[in-house]
Amino acid sequence: MKKLSFICCLLLALSFSTSCMDSNSNIEVKLITADEMKSIIDLEDVQLVDVRTPEEHDEIRIANSQNIDYSSPTFEEDIDKLDKEKPVILYCKGGNRSAKCAKKLKDAGFEKIYELEGGISKWKHSDKIKIEAKS
Repeated sequence: MKKLSFICCLLLALSFSTSCMDSNSNIEVKLITADEMKSIIDLEDVQLVDVRTPEEHDEIRIANSQNIDYSSPTFEEDIDKLDKEKPVILYCKGGNRSAKCAKKLKDAGFEKIYELEGGISKWKHSDKIKIEAKS
């Protein structure tokens, strides 16, 4: 009888812990190329976010991107203003900051997160994305 009670309690605890698991754990951040980014932008209403500093963003950026500085003290508040149900494409200079930002967006419950592989440095000479540069 003790064994049966133990097994029932174990099953109950297991089912409860499984039902309370983080629902964001199945959301994946997808690394994309400039080609894939262009297709996503053409097909979906996306939020294109540059997570570099405002100075970097002013110097060179992907057209129609908004700047949310990853190192800003208001970063958390700024990402809260984004729509969690709309896809987000993130980029930075080389990929480090955008990867960290992607994790924060995932933890915050964003549904579709894309990250430009290699950042703007890798794709700034690509004919697939429109780059705006200070002259």
